Amino acid sequence: MTGRPRAYDVVLYGATGFVGRQTVAYFASHAGRLRWALAGRNVAKLREVREAVGEGAARAGLVVADAADARALQRLAAQSRVVLSTAGPFALHGSALVAACVRQGTHYCDITGETPWVRDMIDRHHAQAAQQGTRIVPCCGFDSVPSDIGALVVALAVRRASGERCASVRALHSMRGGLNGGTLASILNMAQSGRFRDLADPFVLNPDGTRPADRSAHADVVTPRYDDDFGAWSAPFVMAAINTRVVRRSAALMCDESRTPFGEDFIYQETLRTGRGARGAAMAAGLSLGLGVGAAGLRMAPWRAAVRALLPAPGEGPSERAMDSGSFRCELIGQSAHGHTVRGRIAGRGDPGNRATTIFVCEAALALAGDARRLPGGAKRGGVLTPATALGLPYAKRLTAAGITVEPLPG
Repeated sequence: MTGRPRAYDVVLYGATGFVGRQTVAYFASHAGRLRWALAGRNVAKLREVREAVGEGAARAGLVVADAADARALQRLAAQSRVVLSTAGPFALHGSALVAACVRQGTHYCDITGETPWVRDMIDRHHAQAAQQGTRIVPCCGFDSVPSDIGALVVALAVRRASGERCASVRALHSMRGGLNGGTLASILNMAQSGRFRDLADPFVLNPDGTRPADRSAHADVVTPRYDDDFGAWSAPFVMAAINTRVVRRSAALMCDESRTPFGEDFIYQETLRTGRGARGAAMAAGLSLGLGVGAAGLRMAPWRAAVRALLPAPGEGPSERAMDSGSFRCELIGQSAHGHTVRGRIAGRGDPGNRATTIFVCEAALALAGDARRLPGGAKRGGVLTPATALGLPYAKRLTAAGITVEPLPG
């Protein structure tokens, strides 16, 4: 990051969107002495959001920048040490902002789950960001913090307990929550873009030269299965096609570090818990079939149009009551090559795609702004990174302080 003074520590871009408004409320309660601002394309809407949040946001600045205005985005990035973006679909609205952050040496985090777009950002910006020590950290929402940080803390615990690197981690997700219009728009844009081949690649985010020769153990789960270790039936998890790629990038980026907890051919898989007995088996079978049919349907324009008409539009989402009643739980089992096993858990209350995502991305931005010397690799680390490689254990500890369960967490 360049050493010149900045007007703000953090700028919240996309602040008038559904999740963006929640980030403003979170910063109003948690920013402390940090200098922060709201950013978007409409100054009147930015003022409305700031006034709706109340006294905690009264001193927040306002920065006007349209996602299509490269010069405005350059000015925005030059004003802040960190940019947090919730303005998706990121393949449509995020590329120029990331480019501006790299050019200005401004750290960046977002809530995307659009792995083909993340691949593009890696190809365009990783080398320069790494050279200059700028951390570009996509996937800091429910995509993919529980998986990525969960795999990291479990792998570290395996190495601590056994002296061996972790050979594999399996995760089983449970969740209750709703869908906001921004998330839906991102899913539909990925489907419409014709990049399903990239989305289906288990190693789409891996650095060059890190794809294993035998890829069979890394293939996506597409059928129901009973897991003896978890004591439950499970189905393919719709977000696994995002989360597994992020975790694999984390392990690959850390492969040359002397203290990496990940084995050379580290395996990560995750599924969705459906329950026990005949009911759990039936649910697993139904969800497996439904996911396959849904994925095939999204390739067809009439299906996408029907989904768009029936589900929330951008800027819309679940009610406050619905978001408060949501929850998520990610159970993990890590194992060394010689069978030493450690269990872990990442869990929290509140809708995972909205309440939890807000905590995850806001604490990521706060970590980038306030924990630079304690983050993995010190102040000089940069690149298009992952939550685990950019933020690591200091971030995990921030999450516990924010009410998220992270186990096992080193002292």
